[in-house]
Amino acid sequence: MIVATGGLVTPGYMPGFGNDFETEALPGALPQGMNSPQRCAYGLYGEQLSGTAFTAPGHRNERTWCYRIRPSVKHVGRCSRIDLPNWKSAPLIDPDIVSLGQYRWDLVAHKDENLTWLTGMHTMTTAGDVSTQTGMAAHIYLVTKGMEDEYFFSADSELLVVPQEGRLRFATELGVIDIAPQEIAILPRGLVYRVEVLEGPCRGFVCENYGQKFELPQRGPIGANCMANRRDFKVPVAAFEDRETESRMVIKWGGTFHESTIGHSPLDVVAWHGNYAPVKYDLATYCPVGAVLFDHPDPSIFTVLTAPSGVEGTANIDFVLFRERWMVAENTFRPPWYHKNVMSELMGNIYGQYDAKPQGFVPGGMSLHNMMLPHGPDEEAFEKASHGELEPHKLDNTMSFMFETRFPQHLTPFAANEAPLQDDYVDCWTSLKKRFDGTPDPA
Repeated sequence: MIVATGGLVTPGYMPGFGNDFETEALPGALPQGMNSPQRCAYGLYGEQLSGTAFTAPGHRNERTWCYRIRPSVKHVGRCSRIDLPNWKSAPLIDPDIVSLGQYRWDLVAHKDENLTWLTGMHTMTTAGDVSTQTGMAAHIYLVTKGMEDEYFFSADSELLVVPQEGRLRFATELGVIDIAPQEIAILPRGLVYRVEVLEGPCRGFVCENYGQKFELPQRGPIGANCMANRRDFKVPVAAFEDRETESRMVIKWGGTFHESTIGHSPLDVVAWHGNYAPVKYDLATYCPVGAVLFDHPDPSIFTVLTAPSGVEGTANIDFVLFRERWMVAENTFRPPWYHKNVMSELMGNIYGQYDAKPQGFVPGGMSLHNMMLPHGPDEEAFEKASHGELEPHKLDNTMSFMFETRFPQHLTPFAANEAPLQDDYVDCWTSLKKRFDGTPDPA
């Protein structure tokens, strides 16, 4: 028997954001007034999935109570090591690869082979150390085939998924989430799921977060509204599978992969309540803020989500979105200015044209500007920004994002040797000329 009610609900809570919520696929399956009754309805087992330490402060304490057909100890048998050669974890520092530089890649093309969520994951960069739960990895996924009687969870990390092409379904133990380009999904550490192809081929980006969970940034003087709002994060309603068939469970743990064989589907949670769950977010609901008179705010105003580090105000990871918006400030250089900073910036283009790089940064492509490496507009963008009419202008048909981290990002062998690296990217600044002549500019 398969019961998949589908659908999404707006949470009263998104991890780090608010209060608990609850959902059940069968009436009366969710206990009221207690988390662990002596006997659960329908002969279910009560089990807690903890996303934080038991004693984490209340506003950060995350857990979900699951009422399931079998306890999860029945979903992981004797494990054996396997190899997923293109999925890498930090630290991965190849002495023959130079990660110091400005890099840009064209989109990674689909291969003439069947690739699942697991076999189609290709790591581009790693940062930090998975074993100390710091840093991240950035991946490209190429998926043409759904997982059949195969399931996965990561004990190492949560995954932020950013589709660029095609539509995927994440059938998770807490319910079903479908995502398409211009949406994102967050899959928590320890969550079991299967990935299906709804419309393929599928390509996109993944930020694998080894550290503290993503949460909404503090908005300070901005106040209660704009940027990303709590109400727009959706969680799945309860859905379960009661299906007995030989299945494969794959686990990522300590940067290595393991498999075991079980005799049933592990997606058997009939009801649940709590604040530790997968979420979906529509990037079209992100409301940018910016200057309305002069000057150019820092790009941190475009932060959708942040994963804190041990240094206040300096993130383990920031997820930043550059989408359509009005440009209205006067006497202001409007594209991102030339700069270098302590964060390592990996960008991806979902669609359209990025304003600081009119040419070369293609949809599906990526760029990397590592910590303290200077970067900024090319000659064309500089000239346009310096001499264009300063009238209200809408930046349209554009959606790019950034995974930035306080740690240096190291290229993988795939990124350095197989992905379509643009060898001439650094030349985009060659035509910038000396303009200083010792006299004020009359303009």
